[in-house]
Amino acid sequence: MKILSLFDGISCCRVALNRANIPVDTYYASEIDKHAITVAQKNFPDTIQLGDVTKWKSWDIDFASIDIVTAGFPCQAWSVAGSQLGDKDPRGALFWTTLDIISHIKKRNPKVIFLLENVKMKREFEAYISHHTEQALGKVNKYLINSALVSAQNRQRYYWTNIDGVKQPEDRGILLKGILENPLDEPINYSSSGRGNGIVESRVTENPKKAMTLTATGYTNRSMTKVIKNNEIEIWHNLSIIETERLQTLPDNYTAGISDTQRYKCLGNGWTVDVIAHIFKNIT
Repeated sequence: MKILSLFDGISCCRVALNRANIPVDTYYASEIDKHAITVAQKNFPDTIQLGDVTKWKSWDIDFASIDIVTAGFPCQAWSVAGSQLGDKDPRGALFWTTLDIISHIKKRNPKVIFLLENVKMKREFEAYISHHTEQALGKVNKYLINSALVSAQNRQRYYWTNIDGVKQPEDRGILLKGILENPLDEPINYSSSGRGNGIVESRVTENPKKAMTLTATGYTNRSMTKVIKNNEIEIWHNLSIIETERLQTLPDNYTAGISDTQRYKCLGNGWTVDVIAHIFKNIT
């Protein structure tokens, strides 16, 4: 297979392809974050980096040969937590760049498989993206999948694809306590918390919980979690790099080689690998 990964980040797409047992002959990546590129090249040195997605018309590749094209286009303009300017935001306008590239490929290879990803957003935006994707690319399946089914992280994401028959993943029952590097003594109650300094200090009685959605805001994306032991001793647990990688179902130390701040950022921008692998397994 020849793959084109737009907004490739740390190549979570490549890890997912491997887990879905899809052989990769050539892997093209479009990315501009130098730290993400460092991680991608460390893990997959044969990746061909193409650079800025907006310069795609100058890329020296045979678009007709592309078998799979993926795009986790920027979410900040579409997210409820973001600017909510949609394609009026320059980052949101990259949605149209994405459609231009995939349309260009599809005209040369009608059988190309495509997969677009973005956050769970307000219905108006979701309908807008769905409509224009279908107008540009033909039949499109839309799936909403929560990473909580395959990981210890709540992370709802929309996927637009021409891959048919994708069902919800089986719930693996992975809990936050199961991904800690140094599990604490039982009984433990977990309380997801934290956006910067505005940490929620609510108690919970359920045991255990999932982590909040990872974000790309550096230190604050550690998804800080309040741990209460025996309903008496309270401590804050900042998720470690390894634990954050596990929330994205990546191998331990996958992002090693860059600063911790950049590792957290890259992981927050990344995909939950096992969700993507689950989708890819439906390719026939």
